[in-house]
Amino acid sequence: MEPIRVGVIGVGYLGRFHAEKYARMDGVKLAGVVDIVPERAESVAKQLGTEFFADYKDLMGKVDAVSVVVPTPVHFPVSRYFLENDVDVLIEKPITETLEEADALIKIADSRGPIIQVGHLEQFNPAVVALREAVDCPLFIESHRLHIFKERGTEVDVVLDLMIHDIDIILNLVKSDVKSVHAVGVPVISSRVDIANTRLVFENGCVANITASRISLKNMRKIRVFQKDTYVSVDYANHEIAVIQRDGQGIELPIPGMSLEHKTFEKADSLESELGAFVHSVRSREAPLVSGQDGRNALRVALSIMDQIEATNKKFLGKSGSL
Repeated sequence: MEPIRVGVIGVGYLGRFHAEKYARMDGVKLAGVVDIVPERAESVAKQLGTEFFADYKDLMGKVDAVSVVVPTPVHFPVSRYFLENDVDVLIEKPITETLEEADALIKIADSRGPIIQVGHLEQFNPAVVALREAVDCPLFIESHRLHIFKERGTEVDVVLDLMIHDIDIILNLVKSDVKSVHAVGVPVISSRVDIANTRLVFENGCVANITASRISLKNMRKIRVFQKDTYVSVDYANHEIAVIQRDGQGIELPIPGMSLEHKTFEKADSLESELGAFVHSVRSREAPLVSGQDGRNALRVALSIMDQIEATNKKFLGKSGSL
């Protein structure tokens, strides 16, 4: 069986991990890496025994699939180039900057046949896989994603940088259209919004309260989901899930009729699982777990949140929306 030839465009912090994992993957040939900083591309290429390029177009003819791990503003032109040349694409989240760009990529893929997978990494966390199995009709969801400040990712608001992970997971769990959005957010360190909270009300009655911050003094990634007779809590970072439910088979609790089942999963490599799933889709032509349309759905909600935050900030903080 011929190996799948994969290239990585953008080998900064995250792209380097993509390249390293492809290089070690069975049935895959890392055909080349690209970066606008030639010295960085050369360094990664030498480390992994592959070619390096300064222009992503130089990969054409050498690859069957690519990971696009460049800043969000250039997701669209890079991805479009490869899709128009029938190369499968994994695009790091968010899929694009605008819905129009996302729609254009999806249209190309639908008409020509290449695969789009969007890099919503948390969907491959084993605790999230267990969460999907435990939840069927959520009524209330509360999510917190708090990170210590890092310069990386500050070219976009925290909504697109961090919160979009939870938006994607929640949309996948609720499976209903969003009825209304109530959001606040402020820039604190960067020129973009660094901390945000949103309340999503869905057509089916479910309510989700989501907080994301990149100015926290500690990291925390947790989600709690409530449905009839069941409460589920997930710690993303520690790959843990706790399911409290009526008449369950777990540890009995002081609450009458309720029991607790707690599971801790091995420290699985979610990125490796994500890339492995992408390669499987490339080889089998099966639809990816996180499709272009899934990425577009998460982006639509994220942009609605950002629009409301911008409107509120202009009202209270002045025309610039900054302090």
